[in-house]
Amino acid sequence: LFISFHFLSIANLPFLYFLAWQMSPIDVKSPKHCEEKGFKVEKLFPKKKLFFCFSTISLSILSFIFLLYLTLHPTKPNFTLREADIYQLNLSGPRQLLNSSIQLTLVSKNPNKKVGIYYDELQVFASYKGQQITLHTSLPPFYQGHEDSNFLSALLIGNGLPVDPYFGYEVQRDQSVGKLIMNLKGSGRLRWKVGTWVSGKYRFNVDCVAIMPFGSSLPSGPLSFRQGAQCSTTL
Repeated sequence: LFISFHFLSIANLPFLYFLAWQMSPIDVKSPKHCEEKGFKVEKLFPKKKLFFCFSTISLSILSFIFLLYLTLHPTKPNFTLREADIYQLNLSGPRQLLNSSIQLTLVSKNPNKKVGIYYDELQVFASYKGQQITLHTSLPPFYQGHEDSNFLSALLIGNGLPVDPYFGYEVQRDQSVGKLIMNLKGSGRLRWKVGTWVSGKYRFNVDCVAIMPFGSSLPSGPLSFRQGAQCSTTL
């Protein structure tokens, strides 16, 4: 495109000024538009930065917990029924209420090499044919070190407990068979300890099965279980 010097002369300056004025709105609005956008970005940036920091910290904490779990991987404690003695198990009164007295000894073992266990709660009771035949007996709380074992003894008592009408028949039936099967159960809460870190509380349940010889003639002493049996533990 050729523009003569005559066109750029002083006489045509008003026309050139008019052209420049027509193009000026683009130059004027563009900085203002950018400024407005820039202000909005600066206003939102702190929120985005805060969200990013919070996400990073949360992810780091979760990763640390996951790695700690993979490294240590606490194993649930093992329980063994060492012995059990039934001193009393009879019905009395017109309502045929149950009176019971059972002594038991459990062995609790922590199989973990790097994890200790706090037993904050532990209650034990006896059941027969799905019926609870003693009250709950609470054992004192204790701490169990790495790969340690503890002997736990408890006397379970039941006085005047209501039972199923067929309870007496079930006992006589077991006597005719020659054995009595009883469940000794426990429930409680524990915490894991790794160094100075202590976890939250976890509920656990223990179920032990005792099979006792039960002849046609009543023994002079208590019905006893001395074989030892591994208990099932759920966490």
